[in-house]
Amino acid sequence: MPMDIRTRSICPLLNGSMFYFLFISLFSLLPSHYHCAEVDQITLLQPLAQGQILVSPGHIFELGFFSPNNSAKKYVGIWHKDISPRKVVWVANREKPLAVADTSASLTVTSNGNLKLVDGKQKSIWSTNIASLVSSSNTSSVAAVLLDNGNFVVNDHLGAELWKSFDYPGDTILPNVVLRDSKSGKGHFLSSWKAENDPSPGKFLLGLPPQAPSQVFIWINNGSNDSHSIPYWRSGPWDKSSFIGVPDMDHRYINGFSVDDNLKQGTVDFSYNFYDKPVAYIYISPEGTVRLRFSKNDGKWYDYWQTPKNPCDIYGACGPFGVCKASASPICKCLKGFVPKSSAEWSKGNWTGGCVRQTKLFCERQTNKSVSSRGKKVDDDGFWKMVKLKIPDSHEFITALNAEETSNDCKLRCLNNCSCLAYAFVNNIGCLVWSKDLIDIQQFSGSVGVDLYIRLAHSELGEGKPIKLIGSLTAIVLVSILAAIVFGFYRRRANQKRQTQNFESTGMIKSSRDGLREYIGKHDPLELQIYDFDSILIATNNFSVTNKLGQGGFGPVYKGMLQDGKEVAVKRLSSSSGQGIEEFKNEMLLISNLQHKNLVRIMGCCVKEDEKLLIYEFMPNKSLDTFLFDTRKRVVLDWATRFNIIHGVVRGLLYLHHDSYVKVIHRDLKVSNILLDEKMNPKISDFGLARIVEGTQNLENTQKVVGTRGYMSPEYAMGGMFSEKSDVYSFGVLVLEIISSKKNTGFYLYDQQLGFLAYAWNLWNEGRGLELVDEILGDSCSSSEVLKCMHIGLLCVQDNAVDRPNMANIALMLSSEKDGPQPKLPQFTIQISAYHPQPHFENTNSSKNEASITMIEGR
Repeated sequence: MPMDIRTRSICPLLNGSMFYFLFISLFSLLPSHYHCAEVDQITLLQPLAQGQILVSPGHIFELGFFSPNNSAKKYVGIWHKDISPRKVVWVANREKPLAVADTSASLTVTSNGNLKLVDGKQKSIWSTNIASLVSSSNTSSVAAVLLDNGNFVVNDHLGAELWKSFDYPGDTILPNVVLRDSKSGKGHFLSSWKAENDPSPGKFLLGLPPQAPSQVFIWINNGSNDSHSIPYWRSGPWDKSSFIGVPDMDHRYINGFSVDDNLKQGTVDFSYNFYDKPVAYIYISPEGTVRLRFSKNDGKWYDYWQTPKNPCDIYGACGPFGVCKASASPICKCLKGFVPKSSAEWSKGNWTGGCVRQTKLFCERQTNKSVSSRGKKVDDDGFWKMVKLKIPDSHEFITALNAEETSNDCKLRCLNNCSCLAYAFVNNIGCLVWSKDLIDIQQFSGSVGVDLYIRLAHSELGEGKPIKLIGSLTAIVLVSILAAIVFGFYRRRANQKRQTQNFESTGMIKSSRDGLREYIGKHDPLELQIYDFDSILIATNNFSVTNKLGQGGFGPVYKGMLQDGKEVAVKRLSSSSGQGIEEFKNEMLLISNLQHKNLVRIMGCCVKEDEKLLIYEFMPNKSLDTFLFDTRKRVVLDWATRFNIIHGVVRGLLYLHHDSYVKVIHRDLKVSNILLDEKMNPKISDFGLARIVEGTQNLENTQKVVGTRGYMSPEYAMGGMFSEKSDVYSFGVLVLEIISSKKNTGFYLYDQQLGFLAYAWNLWNEGRGLELVDEILGDSCSSSEVLKCMHIGLLCVQDNAVDRPNMANIALMLSSEKDGPQPKLPQFTIQISAYHPQPHFENTNSSKNEASITMIEGR
């Protein structure tokens, strides 16, 4: 019987038997490696013997002795528990294996506080070799533990970390592990195994050299300490969201990857964390392939992404000044203006020698000629544009460019420097230039990649035609331009007339750009900018479906990238909807005057004919419902994050109700109208339905009830009466949804005819409030904070508006130990929920009206 099976089967028998003491006596005589297999720490007095397994607290990772692929060598390593095939993610003694026959080896904490692996003869095989920071009297308190994130750490008697495995990665990087490179030479690199059954350092290395913008490299290890010797693969530069040389990288707003360039300290940090795939790893194989794998909690591994995938991914496949396209035949060709360096080798399919320039650049022949600083034509040099590229290696980042400078400024920088061979102006990065051989260029199909401008002599650009022909073409062009100007003038006059008629009928005055400026100016918004419609078309790729973020009653919402590289969200009022004009005016002018960190910021607007657009700051994490109601993504919402979101919404509503220059009632507060920034901080959005009320007014009446079912207060839904207490009711529903991750409109207990709010109140009333908590939070949340928030939520959803607290009282209750009165049962919700024909259902996908105005009239 195998050692670990035997020990696991003995342990459960040691309870309640009449031979209990006999078993204890006999069992204590067995060697240590026959004891119960699972242990929770390693100490001086409790080493880890073969047959024992060190397990993380949440039973996610294991550490123990193993022999890869039944080899004759034995190692100590870490792997995920209960997922097959087993992938060892870290090895202690990867260069000094134990013999399989050595069954007495153990891993222990030494008298000086180090972690040491010894063989059966007590000879040291591997050690942490850290300077002892622990006195001999405290050595017995030093412990090595395995954490749930896969980190193997040694803690001193005070719990401080003395050593951790995350600082010594092997061939694998786990989520949240930082892969660092530094000029000091203390970089962290992944090194492949030599073979599947040999974890010693192999042929390939993976890491990031310290440069800006950063890019990941795979190098071929030549056996020296120079890890940057022979490039094998390159990711292309990091553009703040993805590596532009990896076309199939996930380009969603939360793709998990993070790169931190701190070149002042000479370091570059790379890490990742896939919120919807918390069990994952990236590793480099013995063959040099990088794979990202994840588990679906079904005990299996799945490939998510891998590289290299085709011959063009190999570094420099087409040599200097060659470009590779995997879908072409042959895959390599020379850049325009260049020819193969060796036609004979090129014809054989050996392209690594690359290409050479056909015509020498004019600036190289005329070094004494000056170059215009104003961007005028300069003698005979120009640029040829290539699109959809992984740009070449060895870029130089022009840090002197500021946010106001553009692609043309980048062009001038290159043109004014005779050694500059190419330039690229990349969104989110800025200006990159090249003065060395252009190598490792790849051209992609589809919409990925960036534009590269290659410096060529004018003769290579197809210029230098006879003057007579140029003169004729110039005359034709001038006549065409004049005709276009005349035609455009009359068309513009006609458009202005039609626009004025359209907008005067809706009280919007003239719809021309100048008219809109005049209208906005009368209302004195703080920083509202009027955008040109054509610039928004470019920013949203002509309102491409791939840029679409969501759909609401207002119309669709698109992600855009302005010319200055700033990301925005563009609300587009559907021209065929016949609604939203007043909401457009309301939101455009109201929110532009509201300034608070928990309110989404409007940047400007755009009106052209029937098109009405609002431009907002872009929220990379989209809306709260994207996480809260997704069974995979809500794991990122730990209790601390949820509690912070509740606090932020309270601060935002308190500002609207009490601290802004006018009292504003939102009237459509809901989960999908809470947007999240890059740090998961909440911002209230969608002010199209908001109303300004006088400070002394408590209630207002409306004939048109608008809002969202489930969030509207009883007095508003049935009588059209709204006040700040209407928002308080919506806030209460929101809080209970945040606690439970359950939709209030998608929950029903058939046997009790209870809706969501009544169900929550019953749990509270019976002292079982914690049963409402999202089960994914487990025991990690603060029960006192949860119950306080649940108490506040139930106070907010009481049927009578008078019984509800205002936002000032809510803020006080949330930040202090003060308790409010006991909440009353919300009867109104029972009446609504009784009409649900289906039994209990919940946790559907997130709603679709992200960042959009909702126009749902109550019935």
